Amino acid sequence: MEKVTKPRYAKSGDDAIFHQLRQDVSNLVQQLEPKRRGNILLKAVLFPALYFFVYLSILVAGKQLAVFYSAYFLLGVILVMIFLNIIHDAVHGTIFNSRKLNQWYVYLFDLMGANSYVWRQRHIRFHHNYPNVNGWDTDIEQSKLARIFPTGNALHIHRYQHIYLPLLYPLYLFNWLLVRDFKDFFNKRKTIWKLISIPTIEYIKLFVFKAVFLFYLIVLPKLVLHVPWTQVIAGFVIMLFTASVFSLMVLLSPHANTSSAFPLPDEKNSLPHNWMMHMLYTTNDISNDNWFIRFFMGCFNYHVAHHLFPNVNHIYYPEVTGLLKKYAEKYELPYRQYSLGVSLGKHYRLLKENGATDNIFEETM
Repeated sequence: MEKVTKPRYAKSGDDAIFHQLRQDVSNLVQQLEPKRRGNILLKAVLFPALYFFVYLSILVAGKQLAVFYSAYFLLGVILVMIFLNIIHDAVHGTIFNSRKLNQWYVYLFDLMGANSYVWRQRHIRFHHNYPNVNGWDTDIEQSKLARIFPTGNALHIHRYQHIYLPLLYPLYLFNWLLVRDFKDFFNKRKTIWKLISIPTIEYIKLFVFKAVFLFYLIVLPKLVLHVPWTQVIAGFVIMLFTASVFSLMVLLSPHANTSSAFPLPDEKNSLPHNWMMHMLYTTNDISNDNWFIRFFMGCFNYHVAHHLFPNVNHIYYPEVTGLLKKYAEKYELPYRQYSLGVSLGKHYRLLKENGATDNIFEETM
C-alpha cells in the first residue's frame, strides 16, 4: 500500500487552555449524567419505533394515497432525526456505555440505506480529524460539479454553481446511498482511501443491506398493496428528497461558509494552527435554539462543542457550549455563532465567490 503522510497540527501554548477546558467539561458531564441518561436511552428507543410504526402504516393503510405519501414524507424526516440523535452519537460511542452495543446499534444506519462502515471511516477518521482541509475532509469533497474549497481547481462551469448546486442538493441522499457508497468501496484513486483496507465481509454487507433497504421500501409495499411501480418509486423519491433537504440544513451550516477557514498544510505537511484552534476556525454554531432542535434535531446547532468533544453525547452540548463561551471570552478564542439563515447565506456566498476562476481567498489566520 502506498505510503500517505497525514497533515500535522502545530504545537502552541493554547494546548494548556484546552486541557483545562476538557477537564471542566468532564466534570460538568459527570454532574449532568444522572439526570440525562434516561433521555439518551429514550431517544434510542423512541425514534426507531416511530420509523417502524410509520413504515407499518404504509403496509396497513397505504392504499389511501394521503396516508401513503405522508408516511414516506415522515420516513424522510424521521430518518434524519435518527441520524442526528442516535446514529451520529453511536458511531462516536456515546449512546451506551458498552462499545459493542454502540457498534451494533450503528447497523441501524445500514437498514436505512447508508453503509455504516465506510461512513465511520469518513466521519471519524477524516472529517473529525481534518475539517475543511482539502483532500482530507471527506464531508466536504471536491467534485467536478462543485468548488467548495477556495483552493480547489476552478472550471468554467463553477461560475454557475450558486445556481445549479442548490437545485441539486435535494438529490444529496440519492447520491450518497445509491452512488457514493459504491464508489468508496470500488474507486481507490483518492489518496485517503489508500489508508484503508476494507475487509471482504464489508463488501458483502454493502450489497446485502442495500438490497434489504430497496426491498422493504419499494418492493414490499408494491407486493402488499398491489399499487403501480410508479407510486412506490414516487414515495421512495419523496422520502429521500425530504431527508436530503433536512439533512443539508444541518450539514451545510457549520463548516462550508465564507467565515470559516480552509487551512492548508505547508511544505512540511504542517497545518497553521493547533488542533483546538483549527476546530474553532473551521466550525461555527447556529444561534437558533429551542426544544424542538434539542430533542428532535440532536442539538445540531451546538456543532463547535461536538468537534471539540466528539466523545460527549449531544444532550450535554448546551451546557458544554455555555462553558466554552466563557473560555472564549476569557482567552479571546475565535468562537463563532450565526443564525441558520445567516449561515446558509454565507454558504451561498461561498458558492458564488468560489465560482470565480481566481482564488479570492487568502489565508489570514
